[in-house]
Amino acid sequence: MPRFSVIVPAYKVQAYLHECLESVLEQSCPDLELIAVDDCSPDACGAIIDEFAARDARVRPLHLPENVGLGRARNAGLQCATGDYLIFLDSDDTLTPDALRSIADRLKETSEPDVLVYDYARTYWSGEIVRNQLAGQLTEEGPAPFRLADRPGLLKVLMVVWNKAYRREFAEREGLTFPPGLYEDTPWTYPALMSAATIATLDRVCVHYRQRRRGSILGTTCRGHFDIFDQYDRVFAYLDARPELAHWRPVLFHRMVDHIATVFTRRGRLPRGSRAEFLRRARAHYARYRTPGAPVRPRVRLRHTMIRLGSHRTYRLLSLASRLRRRARRLAARVGHRTREAALQVHYRVQRRLPLRADRAVFASHGGLGYGCNPGALESAFRTLAPQIRTTWIAHAEHHHTVPPATRRVRPGSAAYWTALARSAYLVDNTGFDRRLVKRRGQVVIQTQHGTPLKRMGLDLQDRPAAARGTDFAALLRTADTWDYCLSANRHSTLVWERVFPCAYTTLEYGQPRNDVFQRATSADVARVRESLGIPETSVAVLYAPTYRDYRRGPLHTLDPERVLRRLGPRFVLLTRAHPSQGGPPARGSGGRLIDVSDHPSVESLCLAADVLVTDYSSLMFDYANLDRPIVVYADDWEAYEAARGTYFDVRSCPPGAVARSEDELVDVFASGLWRGARSARLRAAFRERFCPHDDGRAAERVVRRIVLGERAGLPAVVPLAERRPVPSAAASRPAAALTTSPSGPAGATQVPPLPSVPAPGAGVAAPVAPDSL
Repeated sequence: MPRFSVIVPAYKVQAYLHECLESVLEQSCPDLELIAVDDCSPDACGAIIDEFAARDARVRPLHLPENVGLGRARNAGLQCATGDYLIFLDSDDTLTPDALRSIADRLKETSEPDVLVYDYARTYWSGEIVRNQLAGQLTEEGPAPFRLADRPGLLKVLMVVWNKAYRREFAEREGLTFPPGLYEDTPWTYPALMSAATIATLDRVCVHYRQRRRGSILGTTCRGHFDIFDQYDRVFAYLDARPELAHWRPVLFHRMVDHIATVFTRRGRLPRGSRAEFLRRARAHYARYRTPGAPVRPRVRLRHTMIRLGSHRTYRLLSLASRLRRRARRLAARVGHRTREAALQVHYRVQRRLPLRADRAVFASHGGLGYGCNPGALESAFRTLAPQIRTTWIAHAEHHHTVPPATRRVRPGSAAYWTALARSAYLVDNTGFDRRLVKRRGQVVIQTQHGTPLKRMGLDLQDRPAAARGTDFAALLRTADTWDYCLSANRHSTLVWERVFPCAYTTLEYGQPRNDVFQRATSADVARVRESLGIPETSVAVLYAPTYRDYRRGPLHTLDPERVLRRLGPRFVLLTRAHPSQGGPPARGSGGRLIDVSDHPSVESLCLAADVLVTDYSSLMFDYANLDRPIVVYADDWEAYEAARGTYFDVRSCPPGAVARSEDELVDVFASGLWRGARSARLRAAFRERFCPHDDGRAAERVVRRIVLGERAGLPAVVPLAERRPVPSAAASRPAAALTTSPSGPAGATQVPPLPSVPAPGAGVAAPVAPDSL
């Protein structure tokens, strides 16, 4: 008996059926039967199903003699199902990779519940992928399994059959079947959740819900949408037959009214001339199932009023009044905003006429984010080396907690913000201040930049429209004209900045101030950061930090972290950091070994915690190289990235370590030991020599002494690479604390245990590979 019965009804979906069926058969959990139901489709769906059945014995084709509709086609599949759990999948949707494995693991963790609810993401024809906005209801925190009464918020999640797994014995005991007509999911999902003795959730996207441009059933204009009334009659009849479920009537009543109102207000569903009839039916259902003790929330009161009165004319009048009220509020808000902005600009002009304060410096990072990056390192150096200068940090309110207590905090766009820009002698930023900034005589603007450029920047984006996205290059140069100094980490950066920002600033090739911490941190600092992140003491921490893609919209999914982590083995922990411009943090899972650090305020701290960095084309590799720890470049889409963004050199030809071009190659890099071998060390040494010549821990000091203290001679000399001692990783320093006497070596000799080995792709456990044997 298989673990899963995956039921896929098919009708007029020949363009999508291949992808759907393949997404099931390619799952890493092979213990399944795929029941593909040909609902007498007039296109090639039946032939496609037979082709799949001929090549894979797990496919059970079922051809219906006549078209019966989605619900009854599912019923036909149910009659053939033999699996422990039922999975329903629409034939234009797909399962995500390893979805069934994650579902199976979660079912085992939660003692085989009656229903498991998992997440989905909408995939649009444009390529955009948007995760379910109510994913927070699926959090795995708290006891599991549970009953619906413990977490009634689950009813807010889209009530469809295909985002849940059902224990087959439970479905048969409750007599769950699908009725004919549209909205056939309704009489299945509500009874299933309300009657389930045990429910669990899985906070992971397991289904890609295709949003077809045309041709979807719910987007069809027809009287079939009147079926919604019959479907809710069936649900309430189910409750009437089970008095123990009567307490769900108020909730179900609200869900019904919201659903009916949605059908009515969505354009293109109801045929012309049928809307008044639909509302009359809706009014009858409202009166029939209205339940005492079901107060109406203010935000949906208008929709309930429309259904209760059953008058389209009244609804239109109320809707018009509501729209006018909203427009009046928006107009008042716009007028208020413009008035405030005008007042702030008057305030700014007044402040610019007041004397400049030579003992003031203002700092910002990434347009108002928290304390950090190069401006953060310089702000700290200002307070240490020039304590007479009072510092101010510009950040949004939610980031104020990251700013040191001794530093004043101001919000972008506030009166204090414009005062700081007008009166401070030193302005320090890594992206650029407000373009309305007027640089005063005597002000010093320091552009720190935020990393060594691999991808094209500035004027080099003029022939890259996907990356430029309407950039005003003239305004960009006007901003660069205000710079007095531009910081650079190496010769490569200097040549790029001076070419792409051709202005009159002075380049200070002193190193990246934010990298000073790598030379100054101690092993105690590393241990403290790892403990705060929840990294087990004996684990190898892999930091996965991809950059964003100009040619892609929505979250970035070039790597499946959970799948990689399973293949790496139990000794590895994966820290995943999504780029703020792309997002898409992975779902939580893998027994706590997958840690999302996308919101962590300090990427430098994450680097200290990590034993190895896996990245693609992010400038983080240049910073991490200063730690002299292993780096793996995951370049699975180099050609597309190069075509869209453009780069200054092919990182694959001079990488800081091993290079992987696919997920399997990435796992093989760890299985073979290449990630920490002698060849990787040689590549990293050459990379550091080229890109890390000045990052010796005193870059911020050199900047402050030169610009603020006016010292040109006698600046701290650069420590040669060979003499630097960056803080070692936890994995590298661990054996030193656990040295054991070798029984076969000379007296007093020591032997250290090797780092954990990784199973090779498609093989068993690989033998440990000595780091220096490659």
